[in-house]
Amino acid sequence: MKIERFPILGTQINSITWDDAILTIQHWAEKHESRYVCICNVHSVVSAANDTQISSVINTADMATPDGAPIAWVLRHCGYKNQERINGPDLMWRYLKKAEELGQRPFFYGSDDATLIKLTASITHNFPRISIAGAYSPPFRKLTEQEDKAEIQLINQSGAHVVFVGLGCPKQELWMKAHRGQINAVMIGVGAAFDYHAGTLKRAPLSWQLHGFEWLYRLISEPKRLFKRYLITNTLFILGISKQFLVQAIKHK
Repeated sequence: MKIERFPILGTQINSITWDDAILTIQHWAEKHESRYVCICNVHSVVSAANDTQISSVINTADMATPDGAPIAWVLRHCGYKNQERINGPDLMWRYLKKAEELGQRPFFYGSDDATLIKLTASITHNFPRISIAGAYSPPFRKLTEQEDKAEIQLINQSGAHVVFVGLGCPKQELWMKAHRGQINAVMIGVGAAFDYHAGTLKRAPLSWQLHGFEWLYRLISEPKRLFKRYLITNTLFILGISKQFLVQAIKHK
């Protein structure tokens, strides 16, 4: 299936439906294809616009979904009228439902041991027929070559179809690109999804999510950590996308 892409501040984001996103991942996973999926919000796009390495990682991903209400809004504004947010926590949960039906096995890489225990308990409670390939919390430091090879072997020998990666942006994106061609599964960077589904971090109420205010809920929940990030990235995004629209308007005159 051809997946259309549209540049937002130079970052190529897919216009894709929920059904097609899950179906494509299922198809890749069934064949144990080594691919990776980036979940892109405003922070991702602004970071990519200012860092060629991050830009390269996202632009060469097999799929880059529009997470964040502003990203989906830009796509709708630019002709993809029905574009929805394709975010990490929901993509993970929707795929797990299909994985249970199809017998595909997920692996969870990242976070810490305590969170992974709670996460796998939550998943087996909600999807009692699912077979989890494994879960692993890597050290919070750069791995040695031997350690990296051991982790690759661990994941591949588990028979995982999909590896959910919860290392945070951009570490998870860099890890996925570095391991494409080595991990025999679809890698998906899902950020805080492990914490949400483990119950260690409270997610915004559904009404906030549906109206595009999940970022505001996170800011209220963690103001000290997120205030500077949202202030800077949101401002840069507004300035950047305004310039992009202006340039496009001039070209079409």
